[in-house]
Amino acid sequence: MLTVIIPALNEEKTIGQIINFCRSEPTVSEIIVIDDKSEDKTALIANQSGAKVIISASRGKGISMKEGINAATNEIVVFLDADIDPYPEDSIRNLTTPLLNNDADFVKGAFSRNAGRVTELVAKPLLAILFPGLSHFSQPLSGMIAGKRTFFQKIAFFNDYGVDIGILIDMYLMKARVQEVNIGYIENKSKPWEALGKMSREVSSAIITRAQGQDNNQLSQESANSLEIIQREMSNVLRENLSVYHKMIVLDMDETILKKRFINECADSFGFGPRLEELRFSEKDPIILTKRIGLLLKNRTMDELLHIISTMDMADNIKEVVQSFKQKGYLVGIISHSYTLIANYVKQQIGADFSMAHQLEFFEGKATGEVNLPSYFSDLRIASAAIHFAKPMRCSMYVKSIMCL
Repeated sequence: MLTVIIPALNEEKTIGQIINFCRSEPTVSEIIVIDDKSEDKTALIANQSGAKVIISASRGKGISMKEGINAATNEIVVFLDADIDPYPEDSIRNLTTPLLNNDADFVKGAFSRNAGRVTELVAKPLLAILFPGLSHFSQPLSGMIAGKRTFFQKIAFFNDYGVDIGILIDMYLMKARVQEVNIGYIENKSKPWEALGKMSREVSSAIITRAQGQDNNQLSQESANSLEIIQREMSNVLRENLSVYHKMIVLDMDETILKKRFINECADSFGFGPRLEELRFSEKDPIILTKRIGLLLKNRTMDELLHIISTMDMADNIKEVVQSFKQKGYLVGIISHSYTLIANYVKQQIGADFSMAHQLEFFEGKATGEVNLPSYFSDLRIASAAIHFAKPMRCSMYVKSIMCL
């Protein structure tokens, strides 16, 4: 039988549904909610929903996880995040099957969503340098995990954003059999920008701390030098490649280069107009909205999408305008909340230098409905900080949403 442990802090809106989800799984005999001194009704709702509730001795996810392990009575333990609703139907089964079959000692859950900014920009590069044996994990920071209690009891839990990557590294270092399984599509909100600095520092600290080794007080000089050299050379290459450009024009694609919106034309062609308008009205989170709109294109072929874009009208003389700015030394680009397949087509048609858009996934020529949101959309100020711009020029163009830098 299984124990599910749910660390929770102020999650009254979702904790009841998650507990009911766990109770629906026949192999789950114990549900423990470690309440991290919530200021809302999380503990009350968890208790009323049938979970065993423990009030944590001190705030912090790592402490809560350790307390959950100490309270668990089953050998197979599952950790779930308290802010996910709904979970994919077979999440618990997918996480625990390798454990129940004795094919693994620890299982990391991966899921379909936008790539995490700290995962892509911090965790994965550091793992590739310091723990290359873990570099293949697609979502090393995932909090949906399962493992054997006897293994969890042997590790020290970080008490911050580094806890999840710390567990993965500890399992790896103790030679546990580690697997990553995909549990399906999950909607959860990305961390706000103001939390990214703290998260990045704590994740990188956890990785470097584990790389130090138990007998060392500092990261090896060789590894430290390697990290410094890599950072310095990346900065040098960035400056060298961008130094030739002192001016840049960035255009939106929909209703700017194109006279209409690409997704609206798809809605008309494929008949999901009412559903699209319903999503735009009801869904306020832009990331989740982008994901759900992508699902409307599921099973549509590349040929179908390219046919639609090829029939759409573009702004008058847009090719001549782009060429004129390029001749004056401007880098001309497209930034769009549409899809790379479409943005690249438009880029080629108008002669732009680059395009940035969301990645609509395809399998065997058909859209899967999954949309990957590139990390560079997290904060476009990063791009502007990397380039030495001339003074902004005045733009007197007939198209809207043009950025002159």
